[in-house]
Amino acid sequence: MVKVMAKELKGTAITANCVAPGPVATDMFFAGKSEETVRRVVEENPMGRLGETEDIVPVVGFLCTDDGQWVNGQVIRVNGGYV
Repeated sequence: MVKVMAKELKGTAITANCVAPGPVATDMFFAGKSEETVRRVVEENPMGRLGETEDIVPVVGFLCTDDGQWVNGQVIRVNGGYV
């Protein structure tokens, strides 16, 4: 969808990108998960922790600046290496 949007916005100087965060320590993430499930997700991540909103904000901020103007039609994974 992002690639289609990027093409549709051609000539407008508007970019279309998607930030795809991995597991982030938010109420939404923890809802309905057991401590064991959360522990397993943490262990599976190469960084050994859940993401924090502060890990995602700089990427979104970058895309909103002139420095991000050449990034277009991309899905940017911000996940600490979680695959």
